Amino acid sequence: MPALPLIIDTDTGSDDAVALLLAAASGLGDIRAVTTVAGNVPVTVAARNALISLETAGRTDIPVHLGCAGPMLREASGAQDVHGEDGMGNTGLPDPGAAPRDGHAVEALLSYPRRHPGELTLVTLAPLTNIAAALLIDPELFTRYRHVYCMAGAADLAGNVSPTAEFNVWADPEAARIVTRAADADKVTWIGWDVSRKDAVMTPADQRRLQELGTPMATFTHRINRTVADFARNVTGLAGYDLPDPIAMAVALDPALITEQERAHVQISVADETRGQLVIDRRVSAPAPNLTLVRRVDEAGFKKLLFDTVAAPGAPLPGDAPAG
Repeated sequence: MPALPLIIDTDTGSDDAVALLLAAASGLGDIRAVTTVAGNVPVTVAARNALISLETAGRTDIPVHLGCAGPMLREASGAQDVHGEDGMGNTGLPDPGAAPRDGHAVEALLSYPRRHPGELTLVTLAPLTNIAAALLIDPELFTRYRHVYCMAGAADLAGNVSPTAEFNVWADPEAARIVTRAADADKVTWIGWDVSRKDAVMTPADQRRLQELGTPMATFTHRINRTVADFARNVTGLAGYDLPDPIAMAVALDPALITEQERAHVQISVADETRGQLVIDRRVSAPAPNLTLVRRVDEAGFKKLLFDTVAAPGAPLPGDAPAG
């Protein structure tokens, strides 16, 4: 099966980095471009981390474009308490060899599908600011992509940044509202934090397996998620750290991993008390579904894809001298 042509929008923190490894090194993805946005970290740091991640996967040829430096109407809210000040577990990684390309991320999101209509799959791993900005320019944008997968929301209303909201939607709810209003359930699929919390938790045994593999990508994956492990232990109470962006990427690369999904009409709350909460209308009289919501994923299948990918030799870790 030919690799899936991808455009990836990311605010590259540690879980985004692992998602980029899956797309770049699993053999299932063909990344045409990466666009970055403020979210977990400032947009320039997100671009740096994306470049480091692609370098670790041996893909320094993939263009990375800088995008929006903050939400549409609100102050930027980072997630360094989760991912570390550098977004990568405070690992002190050296600068990548490559630099971001010319051209704004929003223009890239618009121009690539114009040149390749119906061929590209868009995967978003970040606040939806870049996507909303592109939709304001081209309201038919989603029709130009083959499909759109978003790591966004919490369909069970159990949040990670507030009682009911997931970070990507909470960080820029106005952008998320623009996206849902332009979406069609046949074209746009959301994979929320509820899926990650249930089906993508890296248990202590999984973490030991990463350490024991000892390959550059496995070691990279383990090191950069150490502050996420602290957050999971102290805040979300999971039995290990979870990987929301990688499981969303895995669904895009292999939709057969989905074991449960629903089509529903979804709106986004922008009110202060419920900021970023999904308002899901499941009534018979609801408006037509605008999103497909993934609810469960094959955990064993996801972890097999992850471990098979990072077990590959890959490139030397950034800062490590090549063997010789």
